[in-house]
Amino acid sequence: MTQKKSGATNKRNSDSDVLKLLKADHDRVKKLFEEFEELKEKKNSNKKKGEIVQQICAELTLHAQAEEAVLYPAAREAIDDEDLMDEADVEHAGAKDLIAQLEAMSPDDDHYDAKVTVLSEYITHHVEEEETEMFPKIEKSDMNRQEVGEEVKQFKEEHEEDLESINSNADGKKGA
Repeated sequence: MTQKKSGATNKRNSDSDVLKLLKADHDRVKKLFEEFEELKEKKNSNKKKGEIVQQICAELTLHAQAEEAVLYPAAREAIDDEDLMDEADVEHAGAKDLIAQLEAMSPDDDHYDAKVTVLSEYITHHVEEEETEMFPKIEKSDMNRQEVGEEVKQFKEEHEEDLESINSNADGKKGA
């Protein structure tokens, strides 16, 4: 990857810190889980719950793919903590399994709400470990967080079509 040194690039890169980008993803998904929780006990909320869960699954899938393709390989080199990185991989695999189950379900199905709740708890645990263990180690490392952030942005832009199509489908259902 080439290094650019213009002032405009440096300003743009300062907005591309990979840890800030990923924390913003974490915050966005947390809010979606909170929206789901508010709807759980409301009658006739299955349509809206389904839309929120679709968005949660799409956001988490894109986020996990970007971490696995870009951040985790860079972090493995930068922080030299194989156990932490292996655990993150295993946690992603577990989340992907729950996401696949939810994507194949309807909000009317038995255990739907329970699976969303378990996914939320799982993601909360994973995020806490990333933000309290992995991210501080990355901050202390020599990883170029802006460069990795740009790579994450590019990866997500290239793979965002799936997320956008799911979100536009959900938006279309809102107006129906």
